[in-house]
Amino acid sequence: MKILVTGATGFIGHYVINELLKQKHTVIATSTSIEKARLEDWFDKVSYVEHNIHVESDENLIEKFQNPDILIHLAWANLSNFKDQIHVDVVLGFHKAFLRNLISNGLNDLTVTGTCLEYGMQEGELTEKLPSQPTIAYPIAKNQLRLYLEELQKTQHFSFKWVRLFYMYGKGQSPKSILSLLEKALQANEPSFNMSYGEQVRDYLPVNKVSENIIIFALQKKVEGIINCCSNEPIKIVDLVKNYLKEKNKTIHLNLGYYPYTDYEPMKFWGRNSKLKTVLND
Repeated sequence: MKILVTGATGFIGHYVINELLKQKHTVIATSTSIEKARLEDWFDKVSYVEHNIHVESDENLIEKFQNPDILIHLAWANLSNFKDQIHVDVVLGFHKAFLRNLISNGLNDLTVTGTCLEYGMQEGELTEKLPSQPTIAYPIAKNQLRLYLEELQKTQHFSFKWVRLFYMYGKGQSPKSILSLLEKALQANEPSFNMSYGEQVRDYLPVNKVSENIIIFALQKKVEGIINCCSNEPIKIVDLVKNYLKEKNKTIHLNLGYYPYTDYEPMKFWGRNSKLKTVLND
């Protein structure tokens, strides 16, 4: 199977590509910088095509990307600020144009990663049947991209899977993530670690498992539409931190309540993974 992966040098892209290679698929990898891509351990094992999604092009992108059977679309910019209106005003339009070009030129199997933040402030167990109610720019843009692709399906024939990612952790994760910050504090021998009270309930998966799930979704034909990529195992942030310390056999004083809770996430939410189980048990 020939599979195109966008966002190849991103956190998830690294794991997705290595898992695809392990499964003996032919991989076409793309990102905006070949210099950064050369640093990846997979670079010499894939067909790499440098491409900037944020520059519209009239060229046939299916031909440019060597006629892939499947696209796994992981790319997205400005993830350091979920509230930045640039997600809606600028980034969204480029992704619409990029995917429209590929689909109109013959792409017939598409998997795109979304975000659990599309559910907005709804609490508790989140199922794919719940309405999307995003409240800030990044998930609003993502949700609009999904709706656009669903509308495009009415005139263009292609298989479409929208994989809603919840929370993940692993080597290479954002330096601003809580476990990255905790590890930095441990390595610096800090006396305490500043965090919120940690009573938020979230849904976590290791990034290698997330990448495996994305590939499973992309390759299967049974389930389409919105698919939650989650554990269905809610955990408090403070317990996540304590479990990490226990696994590392480390201790540090937790300065609980130092940071306020975010204003764009509910206190307690996690995903139901019934669609994932359906695919895995097929």
